Amino acid sequence: MVKISALTTAIECAKNGVTFVIDHHSSPNAINGSLETIAKAFEEVGVSHLLCYEISDRDGEKKTEQAFEETNRYLRTRQGLVGMHASFTIGDPTFKKAIQLAEKYDTGIHIHVAEDEYDQLLCEKTYGKKVIERIAHLGGLKNSKTILVHCLHLNDTERKTINGSGAWVAQNTESNLNNRVGFFNSIGLGGNIMLGTDGMHSDMMQAAKASYFTGLNFDKIDLPGIYHRFRNTQRYLLQNDFKGDAENNLVVLDYQPQTEFNHDNFPGHFIFGIESRNILHVISDGRLIVKDRKMTTVDEEAISEVSIELSKKLWKKINSM
Repeated sequence: MVKISALTTAIECAKNGVTFVIDHHSSPNAINGSLETIAKAFEEVGVSHLLCYEISDRDGEKKTEQAFEETNRYLRTRQGLVGMHASFTIGDPTFKKAIQLAEKYDTGIHIHVAEDEYDQLLCEKTYGKKVIERIAHLGGLKNSKTILVHCLHLNDTERKTINGSGAWVAQNTESNLNNRVGFFNSIGLGGNIMLGTDGMHSDMMQAAKASYFTGLNFDKIDLPGIYHRFRNTQRYLLQNDFKGDAENNLVVLDYQPQTEFNHDNFPGHFIFGIESRNILHVISDGRLIVKDRKMTTVDEEAISEVSIELSKKLWKKINSM
């Protein structure tokens, strides 16, 4: 199931012009080997990656230890991050151990932050600190490889701390809307903001449009600004010397604008005109992985058939719990 999930996701990414995926994975009933399984599936399709496993105390001590073992095993030979679930499910000993693991491999953490207000309330009640204050206190904001996901319910002091840390914020508008947890606001966070989907889908142009239109009501955003956030993932990867996103990654569009198309009005075309349906060819790491809107690397139809059957099995297992 992990493999098929990764294959179907990678296919959707490729056909939507996404050639690099930052993934925060969780499969508590299938931890061992899960990251390598995902990595190989992505590579089979032709999508580069920066993976991590979601470490948490919520499933018990045994699975927490398995998550550490999986992360340590993976980072021995692969680039990646040290993943953590929301801080309210992670005790101080586990948190400190995760920070130490990230330091061991000279990488950052990938953690969900204040997605819901409950994260802040429980953190203050249990640890006497705000979420960002706790992360900083435990050493989680030491380098620019760290990714803080969501960051909705933050005060001005926390925003200032993030801005001064060099860490990156991942905005996930559609996931926030779906979970009805609040609206992203970039004020005080600085310029290290990139867009994500939190697994809602694999279309980053759709994510940009949703973030822009929602942001008109709740954020300080304009057309050049949303395109800047859209491209910031590349800046994050280049800044931190992660491999897989380079000049030989190229998306070819079949886009016929009905108005003038130039450098000055491109951001308007990006939001109001260009869509993923305009993607014709995709080159990833110099390799043509999508040609004439069809995959060249894998049998999409066969993978889809297996995915449908496994999804039935998964739902049956879920409903029997």
